[in-house]
Amino acid sequence: MATRDGASFRDPAGRVFTQDGRIFRTVTAYGAAHYDAAQSTGLPEKWMAAGKLVQTSLAPAGTSPDPEAVYCLEHEPVPFISYPYEWCFHQLKQAAVFHLDLQIEALEHDLVFSDASAYNVQFIGHNPVFIDILSLRSYQEGEFWTGHQQFCEQFLNPLLLRHLFGTAHNAWYRGNMDGIPTQEFSKLLKFRHCLSWNILTNVKMLASLQQSSLEKQTDELQTLNTRRLSKNGYKSILGNLRDWIKKLEPRGERKTTWSDYAEDNSYSSDEAAKKTGFIARFAGEVKPALLVDMGCNTGAFSKAALENGAAHVIGFDFDTLAVEAAYLRARDGKLPLLPLQMDAVNPSPAQGWLLKERQNLDTRLKADALIGLAFLHHLVIGKNIPLDEAVYWLTAFAPQCVVEFVPKSDPMITRMLALREDIFPDYTIENFRKILEAQGRIVREETVSASGRTLFHYIRNS
Repeated sequence: MATRDGASFRDPAGRVFTQDGRIFRTVTAYGAAHYDAAQSTGLPEKWMAAGKLVQTSLAPAGTSPDPEAVYCLEHEPVPFISYPYEWCFHQLKQAAVFHLDLQIEALEHDLVFSDASAYNVQFIGHNPVFIDILSLRSYQEGEFWTGHQQFCEQFLNPLLLRHLFGTAHNAWYRGNMDGIPTQEFSKLLKFRHCLSWNILTNVKMLASLQQSSLEKQTDELQTLNTRRLSKNGYKSILGNLRDWIKKLEPRGERKTTWSDYAEDNSYSSDEAAKKTGFIARFAGEVKPALLVDMGCNTGAFSKAALENGAAHVIGFDFDTLAVEAAYLRARDGKLPLLPLQMDAVNPSPAQGWLLKERQNLDTRLKADALIGLAFLHHLVIGKNIPLDEAVYWLTAFAPQCVVEFVPKSDPMITRMLALREDIFPDYTIENFRKILEAQGRIVREETVSASGRTLFHYIRNS
């Protein structure tokens, strides 16, 4: 039975449904004219051929979950649905430029987007792809960019937060899933910031217009709708914004404890080689279509998995700069790796209307395999999570896993316990094995460091 996507209810042009792993989008009578207009230009087909638009086709007769729909489309599923508040600065920047590039090209075909939602962009590895074909509609001569405010709040303001103040956007964005409100962000700006014409027009003036619109009478608001903007003017706004965003860089970027961990850790080269070899063998045996790298750091072991049999990797790490490094590794190496920012003890929750617009991590993440290297001790020792709960949570994401156990004799844990009481008597490798074997089978284990770090290849009971 088809189930409507929890985020698909606002758009009068159509609805998204899932059924047995397939993705369908119905097109209503309201949306059919715009869909036909877009199709007549050939632009959607061109975007699909270039990998810019999710692969879409007319669904076979009889498969539509809505008999009243004019059309029923089928989309090729993306490996994992991620959200802008899980992206690093450079991912959000790439998505913003990508979105503007699409808008500029669409305008050349007398098409525009009906909105500017960042959630309409997904990543397949490091590559952005647009997923909402019904956002395309016919351009009306003289119209303004109706998605300007949404673009600023979901793309621009989060980027400026990091560019101007060195503060990551993730927590604020997640707390307000529609982005960072312009009126709130505007309050952070100093006089010197507003000397920039781009900031003045896209933030300060936009905030003033929003405030003034709240104070205007209905007839005054109706008058605003009579304003006219030429197509060249429309295109100029998009192009100038694109060129400016391409130049934005994060402020005060510095190393953190984990962002340079892959190059500066307690492993010898021999130990690192053993670890890489274990992951390579695991990936070669399992050949997962989707592998999760929990605590991916800069993506070194994700890369090893990809080179030896994994098709796609989704990586998670709480350190924003480590995620930045992993993303740049994926982009520069053209790897099908999607690194995302996440705190394992506070992962992305279900949010929005009926708590269904944005799904929690556990609902979205179903993988074929998982690696969790130098990860569990951060939950158990660092966050006081019971060992059995941490193991059960981690291994629930995939039927086969490689999990590393770091003993208390390791320098990393010795340092973690240096200024606190050791209240973890059950944190032993013997107890770890017992927890694993209670719900599955250990295929292989290998000690990879002089301190006793041990990797376990584990298969969970079905």
